[in-house]
Amino acid sequence: MTASDPTDPVALARRLLAYGSAAVFDAQGRRGALASRIKPLAAGWTVAGPAFTCQCEPGDNLSLHAALKMARPGEVIVCDARGATEQGMFGDVMSSCGKGRGLGGLVTDGGVRDSATIAEVGFPVFAGNICIKGTVKEVLGPLNLPIVLGGVAVRPGDLVIGDDDGVVIVAPEAAEAVLARCADKAAREAALIAALADGATPWDLNGHSVALAARGIVVDF
Repeated sequence: MTASDPTDPVALARRLLAYGSAAVFDAQGRRGALASRIKPLAAGWTVAGPAFTCQCEPGDNLSLHAALKMARPGEVIVCDARGATEQGMFGDVMSSCGKGRGLGGLVTDGGVRDSATIAEVGFPVFAGNICIKGTVKEVLGPLNLPIVLGGVAVRPGDLVIGDDDGVVIVAPEAAEAVLARCADKAAREAALIAALADGATPWDLNGHSVALAARGIVVDF
């Protein structure tokens, strides 16, 4: 497959990203959203690609160095740092490596540092915190095996979709169905927005009074 092939994992992820992480989350039954503390270091940054997973011991980033070497272009490193937000597990030197190797970005529940220079490099990093404290490089943890990050199970190759709102994980085998539901929702919302522009309200268009009346609650306004 090539990047122009709509079934290519990177292309699939980018098609999902076009709808936004929140829409993707809704379209797959409100599942797959990582913990809300995991956010991009810079506004406007996005990630969209298949996951290369790794797991680090708290305060030890050796597995991240291995992931940078092993991950393929377009893959997003998804690092379970065991929630260690008081260490900077990733910095500007590592981000330069990630960009140079054509990786899609980093998503971690851990802390990172050198945030200003990471922004200058332009390698998308989504993290649980920013912290100046450094790490050791002693323990090599699991690489490209299933992990749990931010309350969500992530398998190697799962699609990682991230924007300013957060990060959502999509199983590749479910991607086309999720895309179809995203497209349907986008069409419905376009019609809704057109009606709102003409003075309607979401209350009436969504039938909230009728729904409440069915439960014996009468709202008169």
